[in-house]
Amino acid sequence: MTERLSEITARIEGIRQLGAVVNAMRGIAGARAQQARGALAAVGTYAATLAFAIGHTLALMPEAEGGQITHRKGGRILVLFAAEQGFVGAYGERLFDAAKADFADVELFLVGTRGAMLAAERGITPRWTGPLPSRPAGVPRFADHLAEALYTRIAGGGIDRLEVIFGGWRAERGLAVERRLLFPLNRATFPRPVISYPPLFDLPLTTLLDQLTADYIHAELCDVALHAFAAENQARMEAMASAHLEIERKLAALRSRQHVVRQEEITAEIIELAAGGTSGRPSLFDGAIIGVSQIPPDSGL
Repeated sequence: MTERLSEITARIEGIRQLGAVVNAMRGIAGARAQQARGALAAVGTYAATLAFAIGHTLALMPEAEGGQITHRKGGRILVLFAAEQGFVGAYGERLFDAAKADFADVELFLVGTRGAMLAAERGITPRWTGPLPSRPAGVPRFADHLAEALYTRIAGGGIDRLEVIFGGWRAERGLAVERRLLFPLNRATFPRPVISYPPLFDLPLTTLLDQLTADYIHAELCDVALHAFAAENQARMEAMASAHLEIERKLAALRSRQHVVRQEEITAEIIELAAGGTSGRPSLFDGAIIGVSQIPPDSGL
């Protein structure tokens, strides 16, 4: 026999323990993805409120001032939301492949620790890198940090466009790579209501519009980060589901092999016992015959 029963049993136990870890990771990823989707509703409401306020402000401004909110001309910034951790299958590679055509002429802001490793492997040097939060509750502070870095660069001049690429998940189509333009804002996306009674303002309209725009971009960054967070954990769930199926397949094969080896060991033991009974040693039956042959004929028996 090439394998011993104890070796196969030890392998089965090791794979069972690995399966427990895989199931735990799958459960954690599922819980985090659900938390992120729950937070998306609140962020969506916040962004819609800001969009409503921007639309009202634009409606009060002269047409010349209420067209495009920015007039900067120059280069582009691309914020790529890559994977923060591993065990996500090809999810990280798909994001980099989607942005491949942009790397030559953009300033790259890269989100995700695992994504930074993939960038280094591909010879890509981002202008800025930062980790994606480990919990949805950390997204607003992360958005503050990212927005500060973006505004600092935009204030330096030479930037007229800000885009993000991130992973999204929809129940009807699963995981997909999405692209969104954050800057400049398109006035067509902000409906302008008819205002019968203009509200009172403590700030100049241009200043109010700048502040609302900054808050709106912050809300958009939160929304994108939550989508990326949910998509990464969804990808991890799918990877762990595939790993679970492979573990089950491996366990089934090992259990079948364990049964065969057990039968082989039992058969070998039976053959060894049988061989021992015919190796010249007197058996119990042989002893009984010898004893009878030694009884004297005139003993009356």
